Amino acid sequence: MAYWISTIVTILIIYIAISIALYYLQDYMLFKPEKLPKDFQFDYENQVTKEYNLETRDGAIINGLRFFPKGESKGVVLYLKGNSKSIKGWGKFAVDFTRHGYNVFMVDYRGFGKSTGRRSQKAIKRDLQVVYNKIKEKTSENHIILYGRSLGSGFATKLASTNHPKMLILDAPYYSLTKVTARYMPFMPLSLLIKYPLPTYKWLKYVQCPIHIIHGTDDKLIPFKSSVKLSQINPKLTKLHSVIGGGHKNLNNYESYHKMLDDILNREPKTIDLESTSINVIHSSKKTKKKT
Repeated sequence: MAYWISTIVTILIIYIAISIALYYLQDYMLFKPEKLPKDFQFDYENQVTKEYNLETRDGAIINGLRFFPKGESKGVVLYLKGNSKSIKGWGKFAVDFTRHGYNVFMVDYRGFGKSTGRRSQKAIKRDLQVVYNKIKEKTSENHIILYGRSLGSGFATKLASTNHPKMLILDAPYYSLTKVTARYMPFMPLSLLIKYPLPTYKWLKYVQCPIHIIHGTDDKLIPFKSSVKLSQINPKLTKLHSVIGGGHKNLNNYESYHKMLDDILNREPKTIDLESTSINVIHSSKKTKKKT
């Protein structure tokens, strides 16, 4: 009897120790930042940029870049990146929007690149609202597009739920970050431990603009089915785009992805006269009897 009690106590101690370690180390597990020196000079081939530094109310500095299109601007894409590196590397994706005539704003979260400050879910949400407000000073909301990639998809959805952008585009989004981590730690009390739950599904139902979800069908990190579930939350405003065979980090290598962006950015949605369609036609489930 004493042996079993000792075993249970040992297991319990290990479980508690892992829970404590997970709580305090999750920032290091979730975020993979690349830090840049203050004097680092951004340089992109065939891209015109301008660097910005925004000071937050708690004294943090949020560093960002604006990429300019050639010719007249159609609007602004606020591009919220994933959980790794800095805008130094992510900047190469701006061309996918500047080529369509859009300005692109990219920012580094706290602790990434040249950005400073103590990181938390609340602080990042507040920072991004400051950035959004700055964009609104010179661009009307009906010309602002929010694009969230992976980790950034949750923050983009939160911004869209409390503002009125022209459009929300989610690239490889998660249902919630708690759900993603639960795939790897199913026996841990993650709802109590995760400091960045990022419940995209909760925020999505409050979004009032068109929503486009792009996801690779072979995504091993965030399964395609998470986007299927998200697309059902606000179905009247949502369109799901699947990149057949696409993974989590390589959608930009697929021609279909770029065709989707072209359709999303350059095609005005058409109003369909549903009364002229077969929407009300119901297939009969009864088998007709043969005449004898």
